[in-house]
Amino acid sequence: MPTTASAEHYPLLSKIDSPSDLRRLSKSQLVQISAELRQFLLSSVSQSSGHLASGLGAVELTVALHYVYQTPFDQLVWDVGHQAYPHKILTGRRDQLHTIRQKDGLHPFPWREESEFDTLSVGHSSTSISAALGMAVAAQREAQNRKIVAVIGDGAMTAGMAFEALNHAGDVRSDMLVILNDNEMSISENVGALNNHFARMLSSKPYTTLREGGKQLLKDLPGMRELVSRAEEHVKGMVTPGTIFEELGFNYIGPIDGHDVQALVETLANMRNLSGPQFLHIMTKKGKGYGPAEKDPIGYHGVPKFDPAKTTLPSKPSKTPSYSKVFGDWLCEVAAREPKLAAITPAMREGSGMVEFAQNYPEQYFDVAIAEQHAVTFAAGLAIAGQRPVVAIYSTFLQRAYDQLIHDVALQNLPVLFAIDRAGIVGADGPTHQGAFDLSYLRCIPNLVVMTPADENECRLMLHTGFELKQPAAVRYPRGNGVGVEFTTLESLPIGKSRTLRSGESIALLNFGTLLPEAQAAAEALNATLVDMRFVKPLDTEVIKQLANDHKLLVTIEENAVAGGAGSAVNEYVCQAHLAVKVLNLGLPDTFIKHGSQEQIREELGLTAAGLEASVRAFSQAPQR
Repeated sequence: MPTTASAEHYPLLSKIDSPSDLRRLSKSQLVQISAELRQFLLSSVSQSSGHLASGLGAVELTVALHYVYQTPFDQLVWDVGHQAYPHKILTGRRDQLHTIRQKDGLHPFPWREESEFDTLSVGHSSTSISAALGMAVAAQREAQNRKIVAVIGDGAMTAGMAFEALNHAGDVRSDMLVILNDNEMSISENVGALNNHFARMLSSKPYTTLREGGKQLLKDLPGMRELVSRAEEHVKGMVTPGTIFEELGFNYIGPIDGHDVQALVETLANMRNLSGPQFLHIMTKKGKGYGPAEKDPIGYHGVPKFDPAKTTLPSKPSKTPSYSKVFGDWLCEVAAREPKLAAITPAMREGSGMVEFAQNYPEQYFDVAIAEQHAVTFAAGLAIAGQRPVVAIYSTFLQRAYDQLIHDVALQNLPVLFAIDRAGIVGADGPTHQGAFDLSYLRCIPNLVVMTPADENECRLMLHTGFELKQPAAVRYPRGNGVGVEFTTLESLPIGKSRTLRSGESIALLNFGTLLPEAQAAAEALNATLVDMRFVKPLDTEVIKQLANDHKLLVTIEENAVAGGAGSAVNEYVCQAHLAVKVLNLGLPDTFIKHGSQEQIREELGLTAAGLEASVRAFSQAPQR
């Protein structure tokens, strides 16, 4: 199938260049446009790679939303954005979808700079309701009858931020609709013709008029008003599970079949005219319409290029393990001898390499859902009680638990180990997921030991070192595979000590992390000394002083923001110790790093061997002022 929507294969979709075109279709054509949209999504992503299962499950909802609401005047807010590919297709980006997640192509998530239909740039979960409430308050002040809708998944609904926003929305009482796209909760038996009927009835004008009119009539009779309210809750409670949302101040409707596009349109059309905070609960199936993705929605969440005619995704065998697997294997190795180990993940079991550990040591495995703040303070509680917690978390997600890291762990000097995956450049997921800042935001925290392994064996040794410490520790490692070094016996490394790998003249390269192979090649070309620093905190100040005395130029190398990173730590010491040496910091620039492959981004930023060499030569040859 082609990556553009030809009239031959997509007779309706080929004519949809914006939601206004969609709204010209008859209601009876929505089933067909949904089918074409789903087929186009499958065809395009299978040829380009990207997120698949979530978008397949959100096709009918996307069609119904753009059909009922006057987008972009009415504003849709997508949570996370994995499910927003159909939204991109319907909002003028159909024929560019094959470029998604690729360098200079479509952004992997909704992105404000890309389209007026993308009202909130996203990538992290559970932000939609808060942002939508802000837009709803502004819309109320604007008084132009603008409607605001937030779409959030059941996974994102587990985060505390979502409930903070719901609580505030129920108090503010602005007009807004929150749609819970539920594809995993165990209440699917409520979905069906009868439940769809109740949803349409409870959102219909006669019912809502009667309800609101009754409230006005009984507003001066508080006792009778409470009795009627309880009666209403009792009636709704017989057919809906939404008591918690009603208690938060929302009018709850559902759950309804999220793949019945015509029922969705009718219900949304009714709810669009309701005042106050509204909550629609829909049931969908991830991977809907494509059998393999329905059976394995996790495996088909993010996919490489594949053949839809086959029932399995292609595998890319590697001779070296990924850093995530190295971590997972280390966890299993430690758990076999240490029953007090407790491994914690905020809903990233597969990504963090914890599947085998979760299966073999279920009593020591804790998935706290998308709740990074809770994960860190939960670990603090375990540590206080004598357990030995390890928090496995992506660099970009640890940002969300910064206060807990400082206040609940470091301030109390608790022995919690942070295994920080996806540090540095992650590639196709773009600026929301690049692990660009962890060294900068970690190294300023007292009591915290920060380690940067250069290879997979160093990663194991540092995990072991951090686990055996009696204080907080962090090991940050990248997305991707190791370099193929042999593993050595687990032993604790001397804290704050580097290793010198090469002696040279005039220039010394100070490497922090897994850019070591590039640094080694650059050192050879420059005849430079090469030191693998290992620790960002505490810093090996003895070796820095020695290098400064014997060299004219120190060059720090890291895959982290230069601003405040490991290089900045070296700069601070050089100034503090009054060392007479020039320093060049190489790393990530003071910009948000866009999407593209890891190789493309490193090439663009000069973090290859040739790029490092060129930067050092240019700095060395620049005229002195």
